[in-house]
Amino acid sequence: MRASPSHRAATGSGHPRIGFALLVLAALGFGGWGLWRAYGPQPANAADLLRQQAARIDALQQDVATLKRSDQISRQANTELQGTLAERDEEIASLRADIAFYERFVGATAQRRGLSVHELALEPQRDPQVWHFVATLTQNLNRGAVNRGRLLLSVEASDGGRMHKLAWGELRQQRNAPGIEYSFKYFQQVEGDLLLPAGVKPVRVIARLVPASGAAVEQGFTWSQATGGTPAGR
Repeated sequence: MRASPSHRAATGSGHPRIGFALLVLAALGFGGWGLWRAYGPQPANAADLLRQQAARIDALQQDVATLKRSDQISRQANTELQGTLAERDEEIASLRADIAFYERFVGATAQRRGLSVHELALEPQRDPQVWHFVATLTQNLNRGAVNRGRLLLSVEASDGGRMHKLAWGELRQQRNAPGIEYSFKYFQQVEGDLLLPAGVKPVRVIARLVPASGAAVEQGFTWSQATGGTPAGR
C-alpha cells in the first residue's frame, strides 16, 4: 500500500532539519571547548608554581656565581701561597749559605786568613754607565781585633783597542775621592757606585784595601766574574 502525502510530510521531509541542527550543536560545542582551553581559568596554584620556579632559577644562578668567585679566590690564594713558599725556600737557602759562610771564618776549625775581599759583585743601574758594587771584606787572622781602613776600586779597560786603567777618582767623578770606609772584626759588606766613561770596554776590576795600619792588599776580579756575565753598556 502506498504512503499518504501527509505521512511523508511528517516523516521523510523532517530529517534534513534535524541533521543540520545536530551539526550546529557540534560546532558550537567544539568552539566552546577551544575557547575554554585558550581563555579558561588556570589551576589555582599556577602563579605560585611560576614564582617558585623563578626563585629556583635565581638561586641556582647565584650559586653558580658564588662558585665561580670562590674558584677565582682559591686560584689566587694558591698562586700567592706558591709565591710565599718560593720566597721562604730562597730565604732558607740564603740563611744556610750565611751559616756556612760564618762557620768558615769564625768556626773553631776555620782556616786563618788575613784581610781580603771575599767577593765583589757589580750590578747595572738605569743609567747604562752606572754600576753599583758590593764588596764583602773578611779576616779571621786577628780574632777580636777591629780592622779599619778604606776600599778603593780601579778598572782596567779597553778604549779604542788600547788598554788603560781608570782610577778610583775617575770612576767616582771626583779627583781626590776618598775610599769607602770599613770597620769590622770578621767580615763586612761595603758598597757604592761607579761611573764608567762612555765607549770603554771594562776587562778587570781591582779592589785595593788600605788598612789604618799595615800594608795595603790588592785583589783582581775579571769583569765577567764581578758582573755575572753582564756586559758594560748593555
